[in-house]
Amino acid sequence: MKADLDPRTADRPERMTISRMTLADIRAVMRIEALSFSTTWPPSAFASELSDNRLAHYFIGRVPGGDIIAYGGIWVILEDSHITTIAVHPDWRGKRYGEEMLVRMLHEAIERGASWITLEARESNTVAQNLYKKYGFTIVSTRRAYYSDNGENAVVMWAGNLRGELYRNRLSVLERELATGMRGDP
Repeated sequence: MKADLDPRTADRPERMTISRMTLADIRAVMRIEALSFSTTWPPSAFASELSDNRLAHYFIGRVPGGDIIAYGGIWVILEDSHITTIAVHPDWRGKRYGEEMLVRMLHEAIERGASWITLEARESNTVAQNLYKKYGFTIVSTRRAYYSDNGENAVVMWAGNLRGELYRNRLSVLERELATGMRGDP
């Protein structure tokens, strides 16, 4: 039976293919950026991150058919890592693509030797905060008036001991749950 007709997989989203962002991807990334954020990075910032910043690692996610629907970036500096950005095209949100991108960036941090990871999230963005909490992040502080568009606070979230057995086990369990909820996996 075709997978798309199988009732066990009919409501599951397609898996996203994640690869390294290239300069050629910036135009598609900028479309998602404009739909996702009220203040956006300029294309030159992405180009600089890709070309000049050896600590930066950026990814794009494509669905079958080749459209870029998500992107994310991370800096890894020795044992510390920082998620700089993550976004999913509004038409594709709620299908766990942001979670897939987060998992990819966690693996990048771990593979590059990071033990700690941090990020900022809008105080009002409880959906993102709940996803991060699922992956072991906790709120450690607040940055007052962090966002220039409306003066909203940012919560600073942090997860540690990424290379420890407890975190590796947590990540493994969550990855299996994610995989079974996406098409193309058993």
